[in-house]
Amino acid sequence: MVQVVRSTPISKVTKAPARLTALLLTLATAMTPSARAQDQGPGQNTPGVIRDAEVEQLLRDYATPIFRAAGVNGGATKIILIGDRSFNAFVANGRKIFVNVGAIMEAKAPSEIIGVLAHETGHIAGGHLAGIHAEMAKAQIFAIAGMLVGAGGMVATSRNNRPGSQVGADAVGQMGMLLGPQELVRRSILSYVRSQEEAADRAAVKYLESTGQSARGLLATLERFENESLFKTSSIDPYTLSHPLPRERLSNLESAAKASPTFKATEQPALQARHDLARAKLVGFMGTPAEIGRRYPVSDQSLAAKYARAVSAYRFGRLADAQSQVDALIAAQPNNPYFHEFKGQALLESGRARESLAPLRKAVSLAPNGLPIRVLLGHALVAAEQADEAVKTLTQVTQSDPEDGEAFQYLAMAYDKKGNVPQSQLAAAQGFFLNGRYVEARTQADRAKRQFAEGSPGWLKADDILNYRPPKF
Repeated sequence: MVQVVRSTPISKVTKAPARLTALLLTLATAMTPSARAQDQGPGQNTPGVIRDAEVEQLLRDYATPIFRAAGVNGGATKIILIGDRSFNAFVANGRKIFVNVGAIMEAKAPSEIIGVLAHETGHIAGGHLAGIHAEMAKAQIFAIAGMLVGAGGMVATSRNNRPGSQVGADAVGQMGMLLGPQELVRRSILSYVRSQEEAADRAAVKYLESTGQSARGLLATLERFENESLFKTSSIDPYTLSHPLPRERLSNLESAAKASPTFKATEQPALQARHDLARAKLVGFMGTPAEIGRRYPVSDQSLAAKYARAVSAYRFGRLADAQSQVDALIAAQPNNPYFHEFKGQALLESGRARESLAPLRKAVSLAPNGLPIRVLLGHALVAAEQADEAVKTLTQVTQSDPEDGEAFQYLAMAYDKKGNVPQSQLAAAQGFFLNGRYVEARTQADRAKRQFAEGSPGWLKADDILNYRPPKF
């Protein structure tokens, strides 16, 4: 199930302390020079967070060997999908790798995404977020000193700017004194960031080699960046960029990548097949009809093409056609949990909640770690008036992933159907809070807190929400 959580702001996910800090951290760790995730508050127009068990599991399988090679704790590192169609990925908050769906949709081979994940893992293993904080602390001292010198210069020149005097500076020059140190700070930090990118590229090649994988996918990604920026970088000052120029990155990495003994390693057929299905699914859910038809024409009888066309049929209201196509997919791969999930989703969202339970339960049994499938099952159970099982299912999800706001929303509905008003209000408060809707969260938390015994777990959770104050930018 591709679910866009549009109300979750990027700032809530990254928890950046300030606008400048968030921007610099994004610049420090973005795969491309044009990182899209910026620090924006609730209600602003940010790309949605995508939840999909199939794509999430694929990325996790791509990343696990890389994490192990880098000595990174995979259990503490999350991979989060962003509904942005640009080819990009970045690290934020130390242990969260954000991958744009556009990267998966455009990458023809698993090695391209694996190379991206290896690069981002290089940032985590290298402690680059901690490093940029230290660099910013030094820069602040530099900036303050520069501002004081500039202010002192303004005072001195203002005394000398008498009629007829040739000593001093005009207003433009005085402003330049103030802006000069800030520009030096910016360039200093960007220089530090560029060095991090080079280090992450080198680390990626090392991780790929140690896992027996080729760096060709990483080179292909850098070549894509070079081609995209070919006509954009001729007049750009390279010292004002957060990343080395794509041509420079490619030149620096090419010799090391080609010297690796694993450079000629081929793609794993099983991963390629899963990659093709994930790409097809995302195109089906996010592409225009013309794009879907161009990428997956009827003449293409591959399983991936059939998947894209089935998703397209469902998405554009041809439900009977979609059901027959997904049944054919299940017949081809009866143990593919995501085909059963898709069938259940199509039934649920066409108002047939009870019929959706069987395929969704089948999907959960085949992919027990696929939390988005469990959320979908919980939704179906609520709609099918099976509140007890819904509470059990959704509670398991929220315990495994306390940041799943959608699960809390459906849990609130399930508790409401059971007549448990305090738990319903508390779950609603948690769901609103995770989606950055702090006013609604405090309202529900206040109502819930009044009904729990003081000091009880529910009372404490509601109190935490009431006492939380979002950062001001």
